[in-house]
Amino acid sequence: MVNQISEIKSPTELVISWEALPDDFQLEDEPVENTGQPILAGALRESLEIAGFIQPQMLIASNFGLCATLDGQFIAKAPDWLYVPSVKEILPERKSYTPNLEGDIPAIVIEFLSDTEGGEYSVKRTYPPGKWFFYEQILQVPIYVIFDSDGGLLEFYQLENGHYCLKQPDENGLHWINSMGLFLGTWRGEKEARTGYWLRWWNEAGNLLPWSVERIEQERQEKERLIAYLKYQGIDPDNLP
Repeated sequence: MVNQISEIKSPTELVISWEALPDDFQLEDEPVENTGQPILAGALRESLEIAGFIQPQMLIASNFGLCATLDGQFIAKAPDWLYVPSVKEILPERKSYTPNLEGDIPAIVIEFLSDTEGGEYSVKRTYPPGKWFFYEQILQVPIYVIFDSDGGLLEFYQLENGHYCLKQPDENGLHWINSMGLFLGTWRGEKEARTGYWLRWWNEAGNLLPWSVERIEQERQEKERLIAYLKYQGIDPDNLP
């Protein structure tokens, strides 16, 4: 089996290797905490697709296995949403992803705060390690976001000197993600019969990246404004040359 190994020079003496998912490994089929989480994840991807952000070499996935081997023991965690800037091989279907072996480490990982206690904040080092420890110390993901969709709280952590530091938003309540060239923030409204808080993307100019239903509404309004302008000019919009 092809693998890459890097020894971590730290007091814990961890040895991390990057190996492909074993053929006989069974990913944990963890139940989704609530029906809103897949909608939240899908909404994040949808606006990126509409904006033309997504490229073939990128990996954007939700509830998807991230793999590593710690001290000879295989680990797979399934974050609620992740973004990898570039993979080495473009595959139509992936069951899992091993950073370094298959491409870049994720630039950002997002967890939606679950109804159960503590999983997103777990720094447990023994096998199987907690999510926080896995993202921070093993994968070393630059940005880790924890989102409480009920209360709308966005916790934005950035890796600095080997540890996650909580970052405050800018004056507009947004967080800049340099690797994506986008802002991330919260927004309250309705989509797919769900009214509440959402994670949304804004471009560098501060414009909200729309969902498909919003894009359709924008186009409808633009058409109505054009029709009104033509009528004001004495032009029948139904009889244009």
